[in-house]
Amino acid sequence: MQPPNEAGASRAMLHTVAKLHYEADLSQVEIARRLQLSAATISRLLRRAREEGIVRIEIVDPVSPEEIEERLVQRLGLRRALVIDAPEAGTLASLAAPVGTMLKERGLGQGGVLAIGWGRAVRAVIQSGLPRLPGVVTVPANGAMQETAEHFQINEFVRLAAEQAGGSPRFLHAPYLPSKPLRDAFLADAGFQDTIALWDRVDAAIVGIGLPHAADPSQGRQVVTPDEIDLFGAVGDVIRHYFDVQGNLVPWDGENRLLAMSPAQLRAVPLVIGVAAAVAKAPAILGAARGGLVNALVTDMRTAQAILALP
Repeated sequence: MQPPNEAGASRAMLHTVAKLHYEADLSQVEIARRLQLSAATISRLLRRAREEGIVRIEIVDPVSPEEIEERLVQRLGLRRALVIDAPEAGTLASLAAPVGTMLKERGLGQGGVLAIGWGRAVRAVIQSGLPRLPGVVTVPANGAMQETAEHFQINEFVRLAAEQAGGSPRFLHAPYLPSKPLRDAFLADAGFQDTIALWDRVDAAIVGIGLPHAADPSQGRQVVTPDEIDLFGAVGDVIRHYFDVQGNLVPWDGENRLLAMSPAQLRAVPLVIGVAAAVAKAPAILGAARGGLVNALVTDMRTAQAILALP
């Protein structure tokens, strides 16, 4: 691909580069790699985007995380929100401490049930460490994805969380989206029934808030079904329950085959902590809260401000 004449770069090109950098949170080096341009060219195109008004940077008066948290609780109808003010690098790992704070406040301990979802943010939180919650039972909130990506290894998250907390894990050795006959076979198994019965008495859950994959440039390659790509109106998902920005569920053909906590089960949990930190996820976080799929939020300052800026 021949580098374009920078002076003659179209507004569409400037818009594309700006979206990738400011909304998808991609670095200039990553954008350069994807578009087969130099990092210096990307830097100059971003400067032009600002000069031509495609990107507007506004300097706002400082506001404390506590003020932002209060606004989020009121705006999204949450039970709790914690906001970190951390550099972009390492943000996901920094979400672990406030997640631990919420779990301790909940008083999880002997006999309590902690459900765990998947995703990059959940993985970062678990790897960074949960607090001691002696006697807690950890369980997957859904089956596993048929892929080797690290952020989908939900049984490993459950094992590590139990080890950190001083509890005991329960595993689901099943795909999240099996065929109908295979799903029926799993549901008929007594051991499987014992594990998913825990979904009806979950005390707290940690879940990621995702974007529809076709619209999420940060996801990279992953296995999805055609049903998942054609999700008209969906802005995000929580353990593959898709929703629009108003929180209404967006049905898809795979929904009735899911091995996952149902929306009704999620809404019955006293504390469902959504962990997410990306400006592009602001509409998804809003929809997840409006739909009752999360009732608590741990995020960073940039994402929180993007949520509050939405109409």
